[in-house]
Parts: sequence; C-alpha cells; structure tokens
Amino acid sequence: MQNQHYNRVITTPLGNMIATANEDAIISFDFIEEGKIYQSINAPSPLLLRLEKEVLEYFRGERKEFTIPLSPSGTTFQKEVWDTLLSIPYGTTVSYKTEAKIFGNPKAIRAVANANGKNPISILIPCHRVIASDGSLGGYSGGLDKKKFLLFLESDFFQ
Repeated sequence: MQNQHYNRVITTPLGNMIATANEDAIISFDFIEEGKIYQSINAPSPLLLRLEKEVLEYFRGERKEFTIPLSPSGTTFQKEVWDTLLSIPYGTTVSYKTEAKIFGNPKAIRAVANANGKNPISILIPCHRVIASDGSLGGYSGGLDKKKFLLFLESDFFQ
C-alpha cells in the first residue's frame, strides 16, 4: 500500500508555509511562493498538527528544539549534510567552511552549500544557521530577509 501524504498550510510570522507529512514523519516544510494559493489542504494529520504547534512555539521564543520525526527525500550525500545541519545548536551560526569540516570533508564546501540549498524541511533542518566565512549571510532559498529574521529570532538579543 502506498504511503499517504498529508498537507497543511501553517501561518508564521514569515508568511504561509506548506508542510507535507506521511504517516511517520514530516517530509517537507517550505515557504509558499508569493501569490500561490493552496485550497483545502489543511489535513488534520496528528503529525502536521504537532508540527504547527512546535513551529508556533519556536516563533514565540518558547521552543529551541523540534521533537517531530523528519524524513526528507534526497541523495545519501544530501541527507548526510542535512544531518550535519541538525547538529548546529539553536542560536549558533557556523560558516559553510566549518560545516564542511563538521561534515567530515573540509574540501566539499561548495557541495555542502549546494545540499543546504536543496533542504526540503526549512527551519527544522536549520540551514539558516550557516553563513559565509566573512560573516555575511550567504544564501537562503527562502530569501535573505527570512534568514535574517530567523537568526535574529534565535539571537541572544531577542531573548
């Protein structure tokens, strides 16, 4: 039997996001493109309702770690990079170079950065915590304004 997928639009301070889950885990969570309309996809999946609760707690500054199971689709390399991202603590930033070292391949900076850009589970897999070596924000598939917001939210200044 094919694994059923459920979708839910979650309203955040950064705009609406679309979450997709199967019976076991969250498989994607991403920003909705401006102007794109999703209708009638607020499935009452227990995982999606739990995700919505945890995400809203995160944005209120009440949650620093997510407890929901994740199952992103990607290559073995991408999944290993995303596991590395999960090791970066809340409120911390690392450079792409440092991430590549933590990953275990210091020469794979570009490949690691590229895998970050393919991360299908925004915020929960915290690619927003990776910045350029010179301290600039680097890239973010959701947009640099969102990355800046998330880093500010997690900063000591906010708390």
